[in-house]
Amino acid sequence: MIQLLFTLIASEMLLILLFSFKTPLRKLVILAVDRMKRGRGPIMVKTVAGTVLIVLLSSLNSMVTIQKRWVDDGAVTPTDQVLMVRHLLEATLMGGSLFLALMIDRLHHYMRELHIRRKGMEVIKKQSRAMEEGKVSSKSEEIKALEEERTDLQTKLKHLELELESKAKDVSATEANVVALRKQSEGLLLEYDRLVEENQNLRSQLQSVDRRLSRSGSKKNS
Repeated sequence: MIQLLFTLIASEMLLILLFSFKTPLRKLVILAVDRMKRGRGPIMVKTVAGTVLIVLLSSLNSMVTIQKRWVDDGAVTPTDQVLMVRHLLEATLMGGSLFLALMIDRLHHYMRELHIRRKGMEVIKKQSRAMEEGKVSSKSEEIKALEEERTDLQTKLKHLELELESKAKDVSATEANVVALRKQSEGLLLEYDRLVEENQNLRSQLQSVDRRLSRSGSKKNS
């Protein structure tokens, strides 16, 4: 029994060392523990742990009984001493084996969690890299579109500047024509005024001539 418990503890310590250090055997140990936790493995492990716990409680009960016997008898026999040491050693080994089994289970659980989180972090890193590359490509496309738009706007601006220059020339020519027409209209108005004045003079002269003719005609008749 004691040799078996020593062998069990040594195996558990070896598993803990394999879990603690990154070696090629660690993946194999993790896979082996994974398979043990599937199917009937957990039931078998719980059965063995329950049996060891019952034996541990039995050893503790025996130790308490021997202790009471020592108190009641007041003497310690060599047989009781040997049994006490044996039960104490067995209880220590069984308790240590249960504790190490619990540590192996927790280490395996945390190793699995760490492995899953590392995979999740790798996936997140890949997604972030893809998003950054997509952003860079979209930014480059946006920059190209802006450059094309800038070129189009510059072309339109040059066209508008040329059109503005031609319109300005047309406006200046029109203004010159307006000034010339204004001067010509002023000259025509002056000429019109002069002709109106001459017309009035001619009418007045004609009227005076008519009056004279009418006077001379009346004189002849008389």
